[in-house]
Amino acid sequence: MAEMQARDLKLIQYLNEAYGKEKEIETSLQAHIGMASRDAYKKRLSSHLKETKDHAKQVQKRIKALGGKTDAGPVPEALQEAAAALQAGAKKAAAAAQGPLHAVRGTSDAEKQLKNAKTEYSEEHEEIANYNAIEALAQALGDKETVKLARSIRREEEQMAGFLEKQIVKLTKEVVRTEVPASQRASSSSRSSSGKSSSRSSSGKSSSRSSSGKSSSRSRSSSRS
Repeated sequence: MAEMQARDLKLIQYLNEAYGKEKEIETSLQAHIGMASRDAYKKRLSSHLKETKDHAKQVQKRIKALGGKTDAGPVPEALQEAAAALQAGAKKAAAAAQGPLHAVRGTSDAEKQLKNAKTEYSEEHEEIANYNAIEALAQALGDKETVKLARSIRREEEQMAGFLEKQIVKLTKEVVRTEVPASQRASSSSRSSSGKSSSRSSSGKSSSRSSSGKSSSRSRSSSRS
């Protein structure tokens, strides 16, 4: 077996880190989908689960094309296979343990889903960082195929992060409606009154400036006559 070059070893290392994260998120997404009660949110999570599985397959294929193995480092083949089995088992167990933990979060259903959305948002940004690093590394090493792969996956992660950012705002508002008494919330009428008051204040200032200008004009006119 030919010794691998340093460039390929480093690419495989970074790709394996991304692969491990994809597999971890795959398991946690399954738990979150089971908890989701909002149709649009559940549908998007299900769609992203398919994307996540596809990302893992693409990364795994690229690792193999570079001569490496998923979840394995630059060690002899026999040890590679043993290490891959151990690491895969450990990651699967760790990710599986997250599911039950996520299922008992928060007080209300909205709170639990909000916490899940914040976790997903954080994980998406970790993945974006992974693929940014892979793209930069591959560019520096002249690996166009890996650049293309990293850029393509990163765009999908960014789209998911954008969806989650909006979802966090919606879920937070739902938590307020569910857990905070109406008497303690800012009412729509008070927000509207505040806006009207601000508008009247601006109008008053404008009117005052206009009156002042007219008065000044009349004063100058009387002075000349």
